[in-house]
Parts: sequence; C-alpha cells; structure tokens
Amino acid sequence: MKKLMYTLLIGVIAAALTACGSNDDAKQSKSDDQKTAQTEKQKEAQEKQEKQAKEMQKKLDKQKVDEKKTVAVVNGKKVSGEEYNAALATSQNQYQQMGQDPTSKEAAKQVKQQTIDNLVGQTLLLQEAEKKGYKATDEEVNKKLKETKKQFKTDKQFKAALKDAGLTQSQLKSELADSIKYQQYVDKDIQTPEVTDKEIQDYYDQFAKQSQSQASGGKEQSQMPKLEDVKPQIKQQLEQQKKQEALEKKVEELKKNANVEVKL
Repeated sequence: MKKLMYTLLIGVIAAALTACGSNDDAKQSKSDDQKTAQTEKQKEAQEKQEKQAKEMQKKLDKQKVDEKKTVAVVNGKKVSGEEYNAALATSQNQYQQMGQDPTSKEAAKQVKQQTIDNLVGQTLLLQEAEKKGYKATDEEVNKKLKETKKQFKTDKQFKAALKDAGLTQSQLKSELADSIKYQQYVDKDIQTPEVTDKEIQDYYDQFAKQSQSQASGGKEQSQMPKLEDVKPQIKQQLEQQKKQEALEKKVEELKKNANVEVKL
C-alpha cells in the first residue's frame, strides 16, 4: 500500500511540473545541459582510468613466467611458474597499495626477489608442518571449501572463478588442505611474545607524532582518536607484526639445513 501511494505521489508531482510556465522549462533545460556535460566529464574520466588500468595490467602480466617452468626446487620439491605467478600478483598488489609502481626497474627486481623468497619460505614451513605430523581431515577441508563457495552467489560463479584460476575442485581442496596444515603449525609451533601496554603506547605516540609532523608540513591534520578507542586494533597490528617476524626467523633457521635451488 505504501509503495502504491508513493507511486501516485510521484505522478502528481510530475503533473504539477509539466503545468509550469516556459521559464521553468528553460531553467530545466539549462540544468539538463549542465548534467549532461557533467556526465560526459565523468564518462571521460572513467574511460581514462580504465585505459590506464589496462595498460598497467599489461605491464604487470609481462612479469609473469611460463606456468610450467620450475622456478625453484626446495628439498627436492619443485615450485612451478603457476605458483610463482599467483604469489607475484600478491607482491604486486602490496606495492600498489603503498603507492609504488611495481613495474618500475628497481621495484620489479624487488618484487621478483620478494615473490621467490615468499614461495621458498612457505614451502619450507609447509614441509616442516608435514614433518611434525600436522594433517587436514576431510571434514576440515570440506568445511573450508564450503566457506570458500559462500563467497560466490551461485555455483556457476564459483566454477567460473576456478576456471579463471586454472584450478580443478580437486586441486583447490589440495591447496586448502595445505593451508590448514600450515595454519596448525603456525598456531602451535611459532611462539611470539605478548604485546605489552608499553608497545601499544609507543606505537600510538609514534603515529601521533607523524600526524603532527604532516600538519606542520602543510597537510591537514585529522583529529587523533583516543588510545582506548584504537587499542584493540593497535594490539592486533603488533601481534601480526611479531608473528611475521617469528615466521621470518624460522624460515632463516630452516634454510640453514635446506637444499634450495632458485631457477629464476
């Protein structure tokens, strides 16, 4: 009933506007012209952005390698170009999020090194997880698979995404099993120190100092939130940082007794 009343009301307003004099029509015509011009500008800007995005993607794709190529051998396990390309996309995205061009000469070298280092590190950690007996049950894998499928509206979209990624459902399940074993190992074997209140305070103070420095440099300073309001987020950030540092340390330990051959 409300929808019907709203539709009727719109009709009454439209009729009233039509009954207005020629001055209103002229004003409306001018307004329409302005809207058209604005729309054209927005369209041009969007087309320009799309063109730039396509050009950038072409540059990013040039950094990929042959999917069948072996980029590294870690303790006898071959790491494929397909795995490298997937990790490469993550590295490229990280650089772009920091406002850097991952295709520039210097950045391209760093992206390549970062990608291969990440792959070798992940392989070593997964091998260590399997060595320690961590396993993924069918129930755990199927649960992960179900969670993954929920990200798509239909089964058709999910299958299309698998095809785009060059994966079968069986291969996806294998990767999910690896991720479960990896996470089990990280959660139980990689110990990290507790984040202290002093560390949280220092992090907050440093951020406040940077914000103040930007303001003195001519940039508008946003109002600093209270420490208690952002303390959980800061703690989580520091925990992730410590976990990453602990993982890097573990990888360096594993490398000492590993046979790693990079072929890229």
